[in-house]
Amino acid sequence: MARVLAISRVTVAPGHEAEYVRTVHQLAELARGRAQNLWLYRNPAAAGSYIEFSESRTEMAHRIRASRTELEQRLERRLREIAEYAPDAWDLWTEVPDVRIPEAPET
Repeated sequence: MARVLAISRVTVAPGHEAEYVRTVHQLAELARGRAQNLWLYRNPAAAGSYIEFSESRTEMAHRIRASRTELEQRLERRLREIAEYAPDAWDLWTEVPDVRIPEAPET
Protein backbone atom coordinates (compact mmCIF):
# COMPACT_ATOMS: atom_id res chain seq x y z
CA MET A 1 0.00 0.00 0.00
CA ALA A 2 1.25 3.51 -0.81
CA ARG A 3 2.38 5.88 1.91
CA VAL A 4 0.55 9.18 2.46
CA LEU A 5 1.85 12.66 3.18
CA ALA A 6 0.36 15.98 4.26
CA ILE A 7 2.29 19.17 3.57
CA SER A 8 1.17 21.97 5.85
CA ARG A 9 2.23 25.58 5.39
CA VAL A 10 2.12 27.27 8.77
CA THR A 11 2.51 30.84 9.96
CA VAL A 12 3.42 31.38 13.60
CA ALA A 13 3.13 34.74 15.32
CA PRO A 14 6.21 36.20 16.99
CA GLY A 15 6.34 35.19 20.60
CA HIS A 16 4.89 31.73 19.91
CA GLU A 17 7.64 30.25 17.74
CA ALA A 18 9.56 28.51 20.53
CA GLU A 19 6.37 26.90 21.86
CA TYR A 20 5.30 25.92 18.34
CA VAL A 21 8.64 24.24 17.60
CA ARG A 22 8.65 22.41 20.95
CA THR A 23 5.08 21.21 20.41
CA VAL A 24 5.73 19.92 16.88
CA HIS A 25 8.84 18.08 18.05
CA GLN A 26 6.87 16.53 20.90
CA LEU A 27 4.26 15.30 18.42
CA ALA A 28 7.03 13.99 16.14
CA GLU A 29 8.49 11.96 18.99
CA LEU A 30 5.09 10.46 19.82
CA ALA A 31 4.42 9.71 16.13
CA ARG A 32 7.64 7.75 15.70
CA GLY A 33 6.29 5.15 18.12
CA ARG A 34 3.56 4.36 15.56
CA ALA A 35 5.80 4.37 12.47
CA GLN A 36 4.64 7.87 11.51
CA ASN A 37 6.94 10.74 10.66
CA LEU A 38 6.59 14.45 11.27
CA TRP A 39 9.29 16.77 9.94
CA LEU A 40 9.47 20.52 10.47
CA TYR A 41 11.19 23.03 8.20
CA ARG A 42 11.34 26.80 8.42
CA ASN A 43 11.96 29.50 5.88
CA PRO A 44 14.91 31.51 7.21
CA ALA A 45 14.00 34.43 4.94
CA ALA A 46 10.43 34.75 6.29
CA ALA A 47 10.01 35.01 10.04
CA GLY A 48 7.35 32.68 11.41
CA SER A 49 7.02 30.68 8.19
CA TYR A 50 7.18 26.87 8.53
CA ILE A 51 6.26 23.71 6.66
CA GLU A 52 5.24 20.49 8.41
CA PHE A 53 5.54 17.20 6.55
CA SER A 54 3.42 14.44 8.12
CA GLU A 55 3.90 10.97 6.67
CA SER A 56 2.49 7.54 7.46
CA ARG A 57 2.19 4.10 5.89
CA THR A 58 -1.55 4.33 5.26
CA GLU A 59 -4.28 6.96 5.11
CA MET A 60 -6.02 5.60 8.20
CA ALA A 61 -2.76 5.65 10.17
CA HIS A 62 -2.05 9.25 9.25
CA ARG A 63 -1.90 12.03 11.82
CA ILE A 64 -5.15 13.57 10.59
CA ARG A 65 -7.13 10.33 10.62
CA ALA A 66 -5.67 7.99 13.25
CA SER A 67 -6.85 7.72 16.82
CA ARG A 68 -4.80 9.99 19.05
CA THR A 69 -3.90 9.86 22.71
CA GLU A 70 -5.24 12.60 24.96
CA LEU A 71 -1.79 14.19 25.04
CA GLU A 72 -1.58 14.25 21.23
CA GLN A 73 -5.06 15.74 20.95
CA ARG A 74 -4.09 18.46 23.44
CA LEU A 75 -0.85 19.22 21.55
CA GLU A 76 -2.68 19.38 18.20
CA ARG A 77 -5.29 21.76 19.67
CA ARG A 78 -2.53 23.98 21.03
CA LEU A 79 -0.85 24.13 17.62
CA ARG A 80 -4.08 25.41 16.08
CA GLU A 81 -4.32 28.07 18.80
CA ILE A 82 -0.82 29.47 18.28
CA ALA A 83 -0.33 28.90 14.54
CA GLU A 84 -2.26 29.60 11.36
CA TYR A 85 -2.47 26.69 8.93
CA ALA A 86 -2.99 27.23 5.18
CA PRO A 87 -6.42 26.14 3.89
CA ASP A 88 -4.94 23.08 2.12
CA ALA A 89 -2.78 22.10 5.10
CA TRP A 90 -4.55 18.79 5.63
CA ASP A 91 -4.79 17.57 2.05
CA LEU A 92 -3.40 14.05 1.82
CA TRP A 93 -0.95 13.18 -0.93
CA THR A 94 -0.48 9.53 -1.92
CA GLU A 95 2.88 8.08 -2.86
CA VAL A 96 3.22 7.11 -6.51
CA PRO A 97 4.96 3.75 -6.81
CA ASP A 98 7.58 3.19 -9.45
CA VAL A 99 6.02 1.58 -12.51
CA ARG A 100 8.52 -0.49 -14.40
CA ILE A 101 7.78 -1.61 -17.91
CA PRO A 102 9.11 -5.09 -18.51
CA GLU A 103 11.79 -5.23 -21.14
CA ALA A 104 10.86 -6.94 -24.37
CA PRO A 105 12.68 -10.23 -24.93
CA GLU A 106 15.53 -10.00 -27.38
CA THR A 107 14.89 -11.54 -30.76
